[in-house]
Amino acid sequence: MKLKLGFMDLVARAESEIQALSPAEVDVRIGEEGVMLVDLRDIRELKREGKIPGSVHIPRGMLEFWIDPDSPYYKDYFDDACEVIFYCNKGWRSALATQTAQNMGAENVLHMSGGFERWVEDIGRVEKTEK
Repeated sequence: MKLKLGFMDLVARAESEIQALSPAEVDVRIGEEGVMLVDLRDIRELKREGKIPGSVHIPRGMLEFWIDPDSPYYKDYFDDACEVIFYCNKGWRSALATQTAQNMGAENVLHMSGGFERWVEDIGRVEKTEK
């Protein structure tokens, strides 16, 4: 199979269409009313590395189903979210997820550039999850 665009092309396209925040900017927003921080990483990554305190886990493969009120898999905790910030490990999945949410009509969706790896480097605060 020959591709015309690679994943980094898709990520670059997404990043040109979305708003990104640095880990420091995300850190300031954590805990603000209406702000929802969403970890898109695989459950194995959470168990191995922990997560950003206060974040909610949504597997990337379920995002479209969990945010759509017409889906049988919809999660009602989005009802109270005024701003949603997505993050993953490196910022690639979260850029694509933010673009997808915007394409679905969501407003006030952002992503954290550099992902969890950059969070650990810049902020360092991590909450362990159950194994």
